[in-house]
Amino acid sequence: MLENENLHDEKLESSKKSLLAEQPEVYQDIQENNFNISKDDGDNDEHEHSIENADVKVNEEIHDEKLEEIKRKCKFKQEYVDNKVILSVNHLKQYFFFGKGANKYKLKAVHDVSFQIHEGECFGLVGESGCGKTTTGRSIIRLYNITSGSIYYKGYRIGAGSRWNEKEIKYTKIRLKRKLTELATSLKEGKISQEEYDKEANSAKEHANNIIKVQKAKIKQIKHDNTHVDPKLMQEIQMIFQDPIDSLDPRMTVETIISEGLQIQGHHNRAENHKKVVEALEKVGLIEDYTNRYPHEFSGGQRQRIGIARALVMNPKFLICDEPISALDVSIRAQIINLLNDLKEEMGLSLLFIAHDLSVVKYFCDRIAVMYFGEMVELATSDELFKHPLHPYTKSLLSAIPKPNPLTEKDRIRITYNPQESHDYSVDKPKFVEILPGHWILANNAEIEKYKEEIKELDIKASQEEK
Repeated sequence: MLENENLHDEKLESSKKSLLAEQPEVYQDIQENNFNISKDDGDNDEHEHSIENADVKVNEEIHDEKLEEIKRKCKFKQEYVDNKVILSVNHLKQYFFFGKGANKYKLKAVHDVSFQIHEGECFGLVGESGCGKTTTGRSIIRLYNITSGSIYYKGYRIGAGSRWNEKEIKYTKIRLKRKLTELATSLKEGKISQEEYDKEANSAKEHANNIIKVQKAKIKQIKHDNTHVDPKLMQEIQMIFQDPIDSLDPRMTVETIISEGLQIQGHHNRAENHKKVVEALEKVGLIEDYTNRYPHEFSGGQRQRIGIARALVMNPKFLICDEPISALDVSIRAQIINLLNDLKEEMGLSLLFIAHDLSVVKYFCDRIAVMYFGEMVELATSDELFKHPLHPYTKSLLSAIPKPNPLTEKDRIRITYNPQESHDYSVDKPKFVEILPGHWILANNAEIEKYKEEIKELDIKASQEEK
């Protein structure tokens, strides 16, 4: 047994070395964080592809004309436009694969994450380092090819992955083979007649063929949508990167850095580009004289403002802020937060604000989603999350917020979150459920009842404190 474990560790290290050569950024994240790494054998995916999850019922007819129509058009959902949902992330999965053959492993950076952001809303995404926040943002802006799930912007699908559909085809074939084997055994033992065997076998084959036909059409549609995204639509989504030093090219001047996006979009008039660059710099509190300087000549706060100006020059409608203040000192943090708040009101921006500090997110965001280990564990409005923190990991994050009063700070109890001690999911698996209007939490049936009792106790305690 020990030899097998040693062999597994050797293969894993060998695969990591190959990852270092192919994707050094992902390798660095593996070394720094406790990612969920497992062999890519597919055996643990079958529970996600049960008959209940199939897209087609047994007797449903699939018309070829309908399938051709699916493949010709980019997917669009009018209900998102009607409900003013600017961004919808549906069952996003982002895996990284490394190694080859028997030594192939998968890293589940993001697993089945769903949320929606409305127009003009600031949506906070919080969690510890390595939980998948940045990966989610990079997947939205298409810096990564999505493994599975769909992302819609203004009703149009701008990104999708086909792994789930491919697995559905695989497990549909496995279920069909299993069903035919069971029928053949029953026929051999005389439990059913030949006529019953033929009827049930044909029904199972028809059901499987319908599912496979639809999934193949959806895979073609996914590939079509991924290669036919409107560049002007994607131009409206911009990102402020986490590191204000590494995200700026040290060999380029500030003007070249900020105007690079304009050049890519086909704007080659130098005078107009310079005017737009100056306007963007002024919006973030910098002056025209900085255009000919290089990034190393600025402080951390100024570099972050340059990164914000680079995003604003494209006149975005949706801004992804990837921990824009984590590398800055406290005084500069307040300036950047206030700047983003002013720009949000002035330009009518919708924001995805990624951070690990809940105290900052409470001040800045309308709704907050808490992520842990690649999964979303709680989602609520800012006030609701602080009023009814339910998930143990959310409580752990809240307990880490320092208190400005030294008398109460020394009595602050730090809560440590250990999933093995806090949950028992061996039988009753968790689901992302709405426990209160607008308040979602990852929990199983037993935990839902416990959380409902906690809500009552918190409400009673709050009412007593008010009196």
